[in-house]
Amino acid sequence: MQSMTSSDATTDTVPQSGKTPTPRPGRGLLKAVGVCAAVLALIFAAGKLSLLPGLDSLFGEETHDRSGPAVLKSIQDMSAYEAASGNFQVVVDLEKDAKFLPDAVRGTRTLFVGAGTVGASVDLGKVTEDGVVINEERTTAEIRLPHAVLGKPALDPDRSYAVSKQRGLLDRLGDLFSDNPSSEQAVNQLAVRHIGEAAKESGLTARAEKNTADMLKGLLGSLGFERVTVRYGDDQG
Repeated sequence: MQSMTSSDATTDTVPQSGKTPTPRPGRGLLKAVGVCAAVLALIFAAGKLSLLPGLDSLFGEETHDRSGPAVLKSIQDMSAYEAASGNFQVVVDLEKDAKFLPDAVRGTRTLFVGAGTVGASVDLGKVTEDGVVINEERTTAEIRLPHAVLGKPALDPDRSYAVSKQRGLLDRLGDLFSDNPSSEQAVNQLAVRHIGEAAKESGLTARAEKNTADMLKGLLGSLGFERVTVRYGDDQG
């Protein structure tokens, strides 16, 4: 009887086909997929459970203001008298389309309500020396002022809001990986521009000039002037 050598005992059996067996997926990959699925399930469950009574405190959000203190950058002396202010509201409908792609794939449309104020003022600091004429008895005075000007529109964040925002699939995917503040900035800029245009046509500067004239007449009248005339620019009457 022929004895078995050590080399014969350790020889691996090779399949007759001569092909190497295909390796199975590693356990590490399967665990990673399982963890991702579990995280997604928890996020979905948290979103659903937060709608149930009594569980909002468990999955609700907390807001923490970690802003630093405001820093004073500069101070400017004001000589303008703001004599009138107007409140305006505009509905901005901003749509952005992509060429050769439907809106469902790429494109945005935002409906935004913008509310803000615009002030009209008269710069009393621009009154020249010959812009004020007073008689010897100090009973009459004639004042020449520059025309009233409009200030920059100030958008009120408490009264401005987005009604709806439609986004294509690619835009939604892009928002998952990065913030897109330019879209909000675009509607804010449009709202400010439309409010400024409306202020120019509202007669706000004429109202400011009338109020300024009434203020000066009342002030000088209390000082003993019997007649006060206020003119603007090159007005002669």
